[in-house]
Amino acid sequence: MLLIKNGYIKTMAGPDLEQGCVLVDDNGKIAAVGTEIAAPEGASVIDAQGRLVTPGCVEAHCHIGLHNESLRWEGADYNESSDPITPQMRAIDSINPMDGYFADAIRGGVTSACAGPGSANVVGGTFAAFKLYGKRIDKMIIKEPIGMKCAFGENPKNSFGQSAKKAPKTRMAVAALLRELLFKAREYQQQKDAGKEPKFDMKLEAMLPVMRKQIPLKCHVHRADDILTAIRIAKEFDVKLTLDHCTEGHLIAQELAEEGYTAFCGPTLSSKSKPELRNKSFETAGVLHKAGVPICIVTDAPVITLENLPMCAGLAVAAGLPYEEGWRAITINPAVATGIADRVGSLEVGKDADLVIWTADPLTAVGAHAAVTLIDGKVVYEDQ
Repeated sequence: MLLIKNGYIKTMAGPDLEQGCVLVDDNGKIAAVGTEIAAPEGASVIDAQGRLVTPGCVEAHCHIGLHNESLRWEGADYNESSDPITPQMRAIDSINPMDGYFADAIRGGVTSACAGPGSANVVGGTFAAFKLYGKRIDKMIIKEPIGMKCAFGENPKNSFGQSAKKAPKTRMAVAALLRELLFKAREYQQQKDAGKEPKFDMKLEAMLPVMRKQIPLKCHVHRADDILTAIRIAKEFDVKLTLDHCTEGHLIAQELAEEGYTAFCGPTLSSKSKPELRNKSFETAGVLHKAGVPICIVTDAPVITLENLPMCAGLAVAAGLPYEEGWRAITINPAVATGIADRVGSLEVGKDADLVIWTADPLTAVGAHAAVTLIDGKVVYEDQ
Protein backbone atom coordinates (compact mmCIF):
# COMPACT_ATOMS: atom_id res chain seq x y z
CA MET A 1 0.00 0.00 0.00
CA LEU A 2 0.99 3.64 -0.45
CA LEU A 3 0.03 6.68 1.61
CA ILE A 4 0.37 10.21 0.25
CA LYS A 5 0.18 12.68 3.13
CA ASN A 6 0.42 16.41 3.78
CA GLY A 7 -0.99 17.42 0.40
CA TYR A 8 -3.34 20.20 -0.67
CA ILE A 9 -5.80 17.85 -2.32
CA LYS A 10 -8.23 18.76 -5.08
CA THR A 11 -10.45 15.68 -5.20
CA MET A 12 -12.69 17.09 -8.00
CA ALA A 13 -15.51 15.28 -6.18
CA GLY A 14 -16.01 17.67 -3.27
CA PRO A 15 -14.27 20.41 -1.27
CA ASP A 16 -10.48 20.72 -1.37
CA LEU A 17 -8.59 19.23 1.56
CA GLU A 18 -6.04 21.81 2.67
CA GLN A 19 -3.95 19.18 4.43
CA GLY A 20 -5.07 15.78 3.27
CA CYS A 21 -4.08 12.22 2.51
CA VAL A 22 -4.74 9.64 -0.19
CA LEU A 23 -4.33 5.92 0.52
CA VAL A 24 -3.66 3.61 -2.42
CA ASP A 25 -4.25 -0.14 -2.14
CA ASP A 26 -2.18 -2.97 -3.56
CA ASN A 27 -4.41 -3.16 -6.65
CA GLY A 28 -3.67 0.42 -7.68
CA LYS A 29 -7.04 1.74 -6.54
CA ILE A 30 -7.84 4.60 -4.18
CA ALA A 31 -8.66 3.09 -0.78
CA ALA A 32 -9.29 6.27 1.19
CA VAL A 33 -9.22 10.07 0.91
CA GLY A 34 -9.30 12.25 3.99
CA THR A 35 -7.64 14.72 6.32
CA GLU A 36 -6.03 12.12 8.57
CA ILE A 37 -5.18 8.58 7.48
CA ALA A 38 -2.77 6.42 9.42
CA ALA A 39 -0.23 4.56 7.30
CA PRO A 40 -1.00 0.82 7.39
CA GLU A 41 1.80 -1.43 8.52
CA GLY A 42 4.34 -1.91 5.74
CA ALA A 43 2.90 0.88 3.57
CA SER A 44 5.17 3.20 1.62
CA VAL A 45 4.74 6.89 2.39
CA ILE A 46 5.15 9.97 0.19
CA ASP A 47 5.16 13.31 1.99
CA ALA A 48 3.65 15.88 -0.40
CA GLN A 49 5.05 18.68 1.80
CA GLY A 50 2.02 20.89 1.30
CA ARG A 51 2.11 20.67 -2.50
CA LEU A 52 -0.97 20.56 -4.70
CA VAL A 53 -2.28 17.02 -5.33
CA THR A 54 -4.86 16.43 -8.07
CA PRO A 55 -6.24 13.63 -10.20
CA GLY A 56 -4.13 12.93 -13.26
CA CYS A 57 -5.23 15.15 -16.13
CA VAL A 58 -7.46 13.65 -18.82
CA GLU A 59 -7.14 14.63 -22.49
CA ALA A 60 -10.45 14.26 -24.33
CA HIS A 61 -9.23 14.71 -27.92
CA CYS A 62 -5.79 14.14 -29.37
CA HIS A 63 -3.75 11.95 -31.71
CA ILE A 64 -0.92 10.87 -29.42
CA GLY A 65 0.59 7.58 -30.54
CA LEU A 66 -0.95 7.88 -34.01
CA HIS A 67 1.02 11.01 -34.91
CA ASN A 68 4.50 10.20 -33.66
CA GLU A 69 7.43 12.53 -32.93
CA SER A 70 8.69 12.01 -36.46
CA LEU A 71 6.92 14.38 -38.85
CA ARG A 72 7.74 12.19 -41.83
CA TRP A 73 5.13 9.91 -43.34
CA GLU A 74 6.37 6.94 -41.31
CA GLY A 75 5.27 8.63 -38.08
CA ALA A 76 1.89 9.72 -39.44
CA ASP A 77 -0.66 6.96 -38.88
CA TYR A 78 -3.72 9.08 -38.11
CA ASN A 79 -5.36 9.73 -41.50
CA GLU A 80 -6.30 6.90 -43.88
CA SER A 81 -6.37 8.97 -47.06
CA SER A 82 -7.51 6.25 -49.45
CA ASP A 83 -11.22 6.87 -48.85
CA PRO A 84 -13.23 9.71 -47.23
CA ILE A 85 -15.43 7.16 -45.39
CA THR A 86 -13.47 4.75 -43.17
CA PRO A 87 -15.47 4.00 -39.98
CA GLN A 88 -13.86 0.56 -39.79
CA MET A 89 -10.50 2.04 -38.75
CA ARG A 90 -9.58 1.59 -35.08
CA ALA A 91 -7.13 3.86 -33.27
CA ILE A 92 -5.64 0.98 -31.28
CA ASP A 93 -4.15 -0.45 -34.46
CA SER A 94 -2.00 2.67 -34.94
CA ILE A 95 -1.13 3.76 -31.39
CA ASN A 96 2.58 3.46 -30.58
CA PRO A 97 3.12 3.64 -26.79
CA MET A 98 6.89 3.78 -27.32
CA ASP A 99 6.64 7.27 -28.81
CA GLY A 100 8.46 9.96 -26.81
CA TYR A 101 5.36 12.12 -26.47
CA PHE A 102 4.01 9.68 -23.84
CA ALA A 103 6.80 10.31 -21.32
CA ASP A 104 6.55 14.06 -21.90
CA ALA A 105 2.81 13.95 -21.17
CA ILE A 106 3.33 12.08 -17.90
CA ARG A 107 5.90 14.66 -16.79
CA GLY A 108 3.26 17.27 -17.57
CA GLY A 109 0.74 15.57 -15.29
CA VAL A 110 -1.44 14.00 -18.00
CA THR A 111 -2.21 10.35 -17.21
CA SER A 112 -5.07 9.44 -19.58
CA ALA A 113 -5.85 10.36 -23.16
CA CYS A 114 -8.52 9.81 -25.78
CA ALA A 115 -6.89 9.49 -29.18
CA GLY A 116 -7.93 8.49 -32.64
CA PRO A 117 -7.95 9.28 -36.35
CA GLY A 118 -7.40 12.78 -37.69
CA SER A 119 -9.80 15.03 -39.56
CA ALA A 120 -8.95 14.36 -43.20
CA ASN A 121 -11.87 11.94 -43.56
CA VAL A 122 -15.58 12.68 -43.35
CA VAL A 123 -15.70 9.58 -41.14
CA GLY A 124 -12.31 8.39 -39.94
CA GLY A 125 -12.77 5.59 -37.40
CA THR A 126 -12.97 5.04 -33.66
CA PHE A 127 -11.18 6.72 -30.76
CA ALA A 128 -9.88 4.88 -27.70
CA ALA A 129 -9.29 6.01 -24.10
CA PHE A 130 -6.11 4.73 -22.49
CA LYS A 131 -3.44 5.28 -19.84
CA LEU A 132 -0.23 6.92 -20.96
CA TYR A 133 2.14 4.46 -19.31
CA GLY A 134 2.93 1.04 -20.73
CA LYS A 135 4.42 -0.85 -23.63
CA ARG A 136 1.36 -2.60 -25.04
CA ILE A 137 -1.75 -0.62 -25.89
CA ASP A 138 -4.04 -3.59 -25.17
CA LYS A 139 -3.01 -3.42 -21.50
CA MET A 140 -3.36 0.38 -21.33
CA ILE A 141 -6.95 0.65 -22.55
CA ILE A 142 -9.55 2.20 -20.27
CA LYS A 143 -12.38 1.98 -22.79
CA GLU A 144 -12.55 1.26 -26.51
CA PRO A 145 -14.26 2.54 -28.57
CA ILE A 146 -15.32 5.84 -27.03
CA GLY A 147 -16.43 7.68 -30.16
CA MET A 148 -16.62 7.62 -33.97
CA LYS A 149 -14.57 10.41 -35.52
CA CYS A 150 -16.18 12.53 -38.21
CA ALA A 151 -15.09 15.88 -39.61
CA PHE A 152 -16.69 18.93 -41.15
CA GLY A 153 -15.31 21.97 -42.92
CA GLU A 154 -11.94 22.65 -44.48
CA ASN A 155 -10.04 19.49 -43.62
CA PRO A 156 -12.10 16.87 -45.51
CA LYS A 157 -12.65 19.37 -48.35
CA ASN A 158 -8.93 20.01 -48.73
CA SER A 159 -7.94 16.37 -48.28
CA PHE A 160 -10.17 14.93 -50.99
CA GLY A 161 -11.66 17.82 -52.96
CA GLN A 162 -8.35 18.72 -54.62
CA SER A 163 -8.75 15.70 -56.90
CA ALA A 164 -10.86 16.25 -60.01
CA LYS A 165 -12.89 13.08 -59.37
CA LYS A 166 -13.07 12.85 -55.59
CA ALA A 167 -15.67 14.19 -53.18
CA PRO A 168 -16.13 16.14 -51.01
CA LYS A 169 -15.48 19.49 -52.61
CA THR A 170 -18.07 21.45 -50.61
CA ARG A 171 -19.61 21.48 -47.14
CA MET A 172 -22.79 20.15 -48.79
CA ALA A 173 -20.87 17.09 -49.95
CA VAL A 174 -19.36 16.50 -46.51
CA ALA A 175 -22.84 16.45 -45.00
CA ALA A 176 -24.22 14.31 -47.81
CA LEU A 177 -21.51 11.67 -47.46
CA LEU A 178 -22.14 11.44 -43.71
CA ARG A 179 -25.90 11.22 -44.22
CA GLU A 180 -25.48 8.48 -46.81
CA LEU A 181 -23.44 6.42 -44.38
CA LEU A 182 -25.94 6.97 -41.57
CA PHE A 183 -28.87 6.02 -43.84
CA LYS A 184 -27.13 2.76 -44.80
CA ALA A 185 -26.11 2.06 -41.21
CA ARG A 186 -29.69 2.58 -39.99
CA GLU A 187 -31.05 0.20 -42.60
CA TYR A 188 -28.33 -2.35 -41.77
CA GLN A 189 -29.16 -2.09 -38.07
CA GLN A 190 -32.90 -2.48 -38.70
CA GLN A 191 -32.30 -5.64 -40.68
CA LYS A 192 -30.12 -7.13 -37.96
CA ASP A 193 -32.57 -6.15 -35.21
CA ALA A 194 -35.37 -7.81 -37.19
CA GLY A 195 -33.46 -11.09 -37.14
CA LYS A 196 -32.34 -10.84 -40.74
CA GLU A 197 -28.72 -11.25 -41.70
CA PRO A 198 -27.69 -8.67 -44.27
CA LYS A 199 -24.53 -9.23 -46.26
CA PHE A 200 -21.58 -8.43 -43.98
CA ASP A 201 -20.30 -4.89 -44.42
CA MET A 202 -17.34 -3.92 -42.24
CA LYS A 203 -18.05 -0.20 -42.50
CA LEU A 204 -21.67 -0.60 -41.42
CA GLU A 205 -20.74 -3.02 -38.64
CA ALA A 206 -18.40 -0.35 -37.28
CA MET A 207 -21.30 2.15 -37.26
CA LEU A 208 -23.64 -0.02 -35.18
CA PRO A 209 -22.43 1.34 -31.80
CA VAL A 210 -23.20 4.85 -33.08
CA MET A 211 -26.67 3.90 -34.27
CA ARG A 212 -27.39 2.17 -30.94
CA LYS A 213 -26.22 5.23 -28.97
CA GLN A 214 -23.40 3.29 -27.36
CA ILE A 215 -20.84 5.84 -28.56
CA PRO A 216 -21.20 9.37 -30.00
CA LEU A 217 -20.18 10.88 -33.27
CA LYS A 218 -17.00 12.72 -32.28
CA CYS A 219 -17.29 15.71 -34.59
CA HIS A 220 -14.37 17.88 -35.70
CA VAL A 221 -16.07 21.28 -36.04
CA HIS A 222 -14.57 24.76 -36.05
CA ARG A 223 -16.90 27.19 -37.83
CA ALA A 224 -20.28 28.03 -36.30
CA ASP A 225 -22.24 26.76 -39.30
CA ASP A 226 -20.32 23.46 -39.24
CA ILE A 227 -21.15 23.06 -35.54
CA LEU A 228 -24.84 23.53 -36.28
CA THR A 229 -24.71 21.17 -39.28
CA ALA A 230 -23.26 18.45 -37.06
CA ILE A 231 -26.09 18.97 -34.58
CA ARG A 232 -28.68 18.97 -37.37
CA ILE A 233 -27.48 15.60 -38.68
CA ALA A 234 -27.20 14.05 -35.21
CA LYS A 235 -30.81 15.02 -34.50
CA GLU A 236 -31.98 13.71 -37.88
CA PHE A 237 -30.59 10.27 -37.10
CA ASP A 238 -31.06 10.36 -33.31
CA VAL A 239 -27.41 9.69 -32.47
CA LYS A 240 -25.13 11.03 -29.76
CA LEU A 241 -22.62 13.78 -30.47
CA THR A 242 -19.65 15.67 -29.07
CA LEU A 243 -18.41 18.97 -30.50
CA ASP A 244 -14.65 18.72 -30.82
CA HIS A 245 -12.67 22.00 -31.17
CA CYS A 246 -15.84 24.14 -31.22
CA THR A 247 -13.69 27.13 -32.21
CA GLU A 248 -16.57 29.49 -32.96
CA GLY A 249 -18.74 28.12 -30.16
CA HIS A 250 -18.68 31.47 -28.37
CA LEU A 251 -20.49 33.03 -31.34
CA ILE A 252 -23.46 30.69 -30.85
CA ALA A 253 -23.17 30.04 -27.11
CA GLN A 254 -26.88 30.33 -26.34
CA GLU A 255 -27.84 28.01 -29.20
CA LEU A 256 -25.37 25.41 -27.94
CA ALA A 257 -26.63 25.74 -24.38
CA GLU A 258 -30.14 24.96 -25.62
CA GLU A 259 -28.87 21.77 -27.31
CA GLY A 260 -26.91 20.40 -24.32
CA TYR A 261 -23.89 18.91 -26.09
CA THR A 262 -20.40 18.96 -24.57
CA ALA A 263 -17.85 21.28 -26.20
CA PHE A 264 -14.22 20.15 -26.39
CA CYS A 265 -12.42 23.51 -26.67
CA GLY A 266 -9.04 23.64 -28.38
CA PRO A 267 -6.39 23.56 -29.61
CA THR A 268 -6.10 27.27 -28.85
CA LEU A 269 -2.37 27.66 -28.18
CA SER A 270 -1.55 27.50 -31.90
CA SER A 271 -1.60 29.71 -34.96
CA LYS A 272 -4.67 30.61 -36.99
CA SER A 273 -3.41 28.33 -39.72
CA LYS A 274 -6.57 28.27 -41.84
CA PRO A 275 -9.60 30.51 -42.46
CA GLU A 276 -12.01 28.63 -40.18
CA LEU A 277 -9.74 29.46 -37.20
CA ARG A 278 -9.99 33.23 -37.64
CA ASN A 279 -12.17 33.57 -34.51
CA LYS A 280 -10.07 31.28 -32.31
CA SER A 281 -9.81 32.60 -28.74
CA PHE A 282 -9.04 31.48 -25.19
CA GLU A 283 -12.25 33.30 -24.22
CA THR A 284 -14.38 30.59 -25.88
CA ALA A 285 -14.37 28.20 -22.92
CA GLY A 286 -15.41 30.89 -20.46
CA VAL A 287 -18.20 32.20 -22.69
CA LEU A 288 -19.56 28.69 -23.24
CA HIS A 289 -19.38 27.83 -19.54
CA LYS A 290 -21.20 31.04 -18.61
CA ALA A 291 -23.95 30.10 -21.08
CA GLY A 292 -24.30 26.67 -19.47
CA VAL A 293 -22.44 24.50 -22.00
CA PRO A 294 -20.39 21.63 -20.47
CA ILE A 295 -16.76 22.11 -21.53
CA CYS A 296 -13.45 20.30 -21.73
CA ILE A 297 -10.09 21.79 -22.69
CA VAL A 298 -8.17 19.81 -25.33
CA THR A 299 -4.78 20.06 -27.03
CA ASP A 300 -5.38 18.05 -30.22
CA ALA A 301 -1.83 16.80 -29.56
CA PRO A 302 0.59 16.98 -31.21
CA VAL A 303 -0.88 20.28 -32.48
CA ILE A 304 -0.18 21.39 -28.91
CA THR A 305 2.01 18.86 -27.13
CA LEU A 306 0.10 17.00 -24.46
CA GLU A 307 2.20 18.12 -21.49
CA ASN A 308 0.83 21.62 -22.09
CA LEU A 309 -2.79 20.64 -21.37
CA PRO A 310 -2.75 22.22 -17.85
CA MET A 311 -1.22 25.41 -19.22
CA CYS A 312 -4.00 25.64 -21.81
CA ALA A 313 -6.54 25.38 -18.99
CA GLY A 314 -4.67 28.14 -17.18
CA LEU A 315 -4.80 30.40 -20.24
CA ALA A 316 -8.56 29.79 -20.49
CA VAL A 317 -8.85 30.77 -16.82
CA ALA A 318 -6.87 33.94 -17.49
CA ALA A 319 -9.35 34.71 -20.29
CA GLY A 320 -12.45 34.37 -18.14
CA LEU A 321 -13.10 30.71 -17.29
CA PRO A 322 -13.53 30.33 -13.49
CA TYR A 323 -10.49 28.73 -11.85
CA GLU A 324 -12.33 25.68 -10.51
CA GLU A 325 -13.89 25.10 -13.92
CA GLY A 326 -10.40 25.20 -15.40
CA TRP A 327 -9.47 22.20 -13.28
CA ARG A 328 -12.76 20.45 -14.03
CA ALA A 329 -12.15 20.99 -17.77
CA ILE A 330 -9.02 18.80 -17.67
CA THR A 331 -10.08 16.20 -15.07
CA ILE A 332 -13.64 15.18 -14.30
CA ASN A 333 -15.40 16.87 -17.24
CA PRO A 334 -13.45 15.00 -19.96
CA ALA A 335 -13.77 11.78 -17.97
CA VAL A 336 -17.55 12.16 -17.88
CA ALA A 337 -17.81 13.31 -21.51
CA THR A 338 -15.85 10.31 -22.80
CA GLY A 339 -17.50 7.70 -20.58
CA ILE A 340 -14.52 6.87 -18.35
CA ALA A 341 -15.47 8.69 -15.13
CA ASP A 342 -15.90 5.39 -13.32
CA ARG A 343 -12.13 4.97 -13.55
CA VAL A 344 -10.47 8.40 -13.70
CA GLY A 345 -11.02 12.16 -13.38
CA SER A 346 -11.41 12.51 -9.61
CA LEU A 347 -9.89 11.22 -6.39
CA GLU A 348 -12.58 8.94 -4.99
CA VAL A 349 -12.56 5.57 -3.26
CA GLY A 350 -12.56 2.73 -5.77
CA LYS A 351 -11.21 4.73 -8.69
CA ASP A 352 -7.81 4.19 -10.30
CA ALA A 353 -4.98 5.79 -8.32
CA ASP A 354 -3.94 8.17 -11.10
CA LEU A 355 -2.73 11.33 -9.41
CA VAL A 356 -0.16 14.09 -9.57
CA ILE A 357 1.83 15.93 -6.92
CA TRP A 358 2.72 19.26 -8.55
CA THR A 359 5.79 21.46 -8.20
CA ALA A 360 3.33 24.39 -8.29
CA ASP A 361 -0.20 25.02 -9.52
CA PRO A 362 0.05 24.61 -13.34
CA LEU A 363 -3.02 26.78 -13.92
CA THR A 364 -1.34 29.78 -12.34
CA ALA A 365 2.45 29.20 -12.39
CA VAL A 366 4.54 29.19 -15.56
CA GLY A 367 6.82 26.15 -15.69
CA ALA A 368 4.88 24.08 -13.16
CA HIS A 369 5.02 20.35 -13.81
CA ALA A 370 4.67 17.06 -11.99
CA ALA A 371 6.91 16.41 -9.01
CA VAL A 372 5.46 12.89 -8.85
CA THR A 373 3.03 11.18 -11.22
CA LEU A 374 1.22 7.96 -10.33
CA ILE A 375 -0.74 5.75 -12.73
CA ASP A 376 -2.66 2.79 -11.27
CA GLY A 377 -0.92 3.44 -7.97
CA LYS A 378 2.56 3.14 -9.42
CA VAL A 379 5.05 6.00 -9.45
CA VAL A 380 5.78 6.43 -13.17
CA TYR A 381 7.55 9.80 -12.94
CA GLU A 382 9.50 11.52 -10.21
CA ASP A 383 11.21 14.88 -10.60
CA GLN A 384 14.91 14.57 -9.79
